Amino acid sequence: MLKKRYLHRNDWSRITCRHYMQQWVEEPDFTGYIALIEMHEVKEPLVTTQAGQELRIVDIDYSWLQQLPMNEHYAVTTMFNAKGEVVQWYIDITNENGVDQGEPYMEDLFLDIIVLPTGEVIKKDEDEIVQALKNEWISDAQYELAYATFYKLLKQIKQGEFNLLASSKKHREYLLQNHPIPKQV
Repeated sequence: MLKKRYLHRNDWSRITCRHYMQQWVEEPDFTGYIALIEMHEVKEPLVTTQAGQELRIVDIDYSWLQQLPMNEHYAVTTMFNAKGEVVQWYIDITNENGVDQGEPYMEDLFLDIIVLPTGEVIKKDEDEIVQALKNEWISDAQYELAYATFYKLLKQIKQGEFNLLASSKKHREYLLQNHPIPKQV
């Protein structure tokens, strides 16, 4: 039972007023979709605890940039605060990144990596992927794919070679400049 998540996240009721934009991008280091959700009104902020500190990841004027590389098994969500500062990078390990009727999506394989602006790396949900395998929600091959991708990315992050972290601000600015919000008159 893999979770299929569309980048637009229209099913997320916490955000009551949003602006969404997406773009196909072909660059030397990245080919895939970039998408930005700008949060204008929320029912309530969302605060998580990472590495012993509380992080606000959803609030008014926050934004999430999603980078969905095609032919890869991961997706990166960069969470920005109202000042445009990175709060965290959240890397989903995926079974598949694809497009369904023009809408980009990812199939989540439970395993995740969080990178904080301090450089701290947090491994997430290893218990969830074990449970998913035990419940036969994923196959042995999907389990092995998830961990192979997980360890490859951890190594790249440690060596400073995972370029999507550095390109997240550039991708956000690109979308903001090329998909401006219509002005209210």
